[in-house]
Amino acid sequence: MDFQEVMTELEAVGNEQTKKTLIKHGAREPFFGVKVSDLKKIVKKIKKDHNLSLELYNSGNSDAMYLAGLISDENQITKEQLNDWAEKAYWYYISEFTVPWVAAESNYGWELALEWIESDTENIASCGWATLRSLTEVKPDEDLNIDAFSALLDRVKKEIQSAPNRVRYTMNGFVIAVGSYISGLTQKAIKTGEIIGTVEVDMGGTACKVPSSPIYIDKVKKRGSIGKKRKTARC
Repeated sequence: MDFQEVMTELEAVGNEQTKKTLIKHGAREPFFGVKVSDLKKIVKKIKKDHNLSLELYNSGNSDAMYLAGLISDENQITKEQLNDWAEKAYWYYISEFTVPWVAAESNYGWELALEWIESDTENIASCGWATLRSLTEVKPDEDLNIDAFSALLDRVKKEIQSAPNRVRYTMNGFVIAVGSYISGLTQKAIKTGEIIGTVEVDMGGTACKVPSSPIYIDKVKKRGSIGKKRKTARC
């Protein structure tokens, strides 16, 4: 499929109710309101297509940008392109999912995550913490700098309550991910979450809630899933 064919199909499967819901969460025009389940049907037709993913992302259409992340080739995308994506990720579906997923599976996830979390731009900083989250999910522990992740837990403990809104959310998600996917840091992540306490995040008037990291990690522990990695960060 080429760019125009994909855009035509996205428009055809757009859903007004989905559009209204996504607008509440932060999406803005232009976009069609395509359900993720419908995006995945298109992914099956395309598989991976690096050049097409760049075209779709650069369209500025939220549906196309999300789809771009699902078909992006992590082995072809460059550091410069990922930085460009992070800068253009204007709302959290893109900044906290699409870009981090691809970054974590690329060759640049760790270095970019560390750069992004230092940004004064909220969406870029949240993108960095979300990339760190995704790295814990897909990278074997032997490929992770466990001491560095431990130090990042300490940083979250000190900074989360004064961090920008979406950064607080992704920092909390980082604590959950470390506790769930890095078995050697599970107890420290639980303790970190207990010290942090309740994390208040403005969810834009939606029904979404911020999960308690100790409770979440404990549920993962009870079902025997601590340390079980995912094949891909994308979903």
